[in-house]
Amino acid sequence: MALFQCQFFSDALQVQVSVNVILPQPIKGPVPTLTLLHGLSDDHTTWCRNTSIERYAANRGLAVVMPAVNRSFYADMKAGSAYWTYVSEELPRIVRSYFPLSVERKHNFVAGLSMGGYGAFKLGLSHPERYAAAASLSGALDVHRLVVEEFGGDIRLALGQPDDVAGSGNDLFALAERVVAKKPIPLLYQRCGTEDFLYEDNVRFRDYALELGLPLNYGEGPGDHNWAYWDARIAEVIDWLPLE
Repeated sequence: MALFQCQFFSDALQVQVSVNVILPQPIKGPVPTLTLLHGLSDDHTTWCRNTSIERYAANRGLAVVMPAVNRSFYADMKAGSAYWTYVSEELPRIVRSYFPLSVERKHNFVAGLSMGGYGAFKLGLSHPERYAAAASLSGALDVHRLVVEEFGGDIRLALGQPDDVAGSGNDLFALAERVVAKKPIPLLYQRCGTEDFLYEDNVRFRDYALELGLPLNYGEGPGDHNWAYWDARIAEVIDWLPLE
């Protein structure tokens, strides 16, 4: 595997940005790609520093794209920059211009942890035509509750007030309801430790998704909000991805 550390100018953000990209060696044709998203206190380097993601990806010939989005909650922020536009539109276009990554839906997947788990489901449910699968690990899946409780002290800078979130494109429950009418629907993978402070949020989303009939692979077990849990789970995610 090869690791590329990239910096380029983002038109969406109007600032230089950093992205890490893992590529298999040798490259044989357009490469299937996992966009891998970080959590609230992390950046584009954290998956490589805290897990064996490079080894896991190598076993399946998978490219991994890891962007940095600060504390944006993968949103076009109410008081800040257009990180949703960057991640959902600009980033895929830019990295595909630099690297031989597949544009086909069946070869594109997204995953993340905590805030990134929310971002992964947001991407998959907002753009089911682009992603074959989305995985959330310990995801911050009920952002309406987090906004109500002013989680982290700055979440409202990203998402606004509770009334701004409910039913909007930032509300995973609303996105899940809307995606039911679309075809194809991405496969969904959800894991959360039973000791995690986001466990109840995950249960609420699980119940709603299953009630809607979404193709959700859900699992739980002992585990907290930490890298020991996420390292084990991301290996399972990569084994689960519907790669040819």
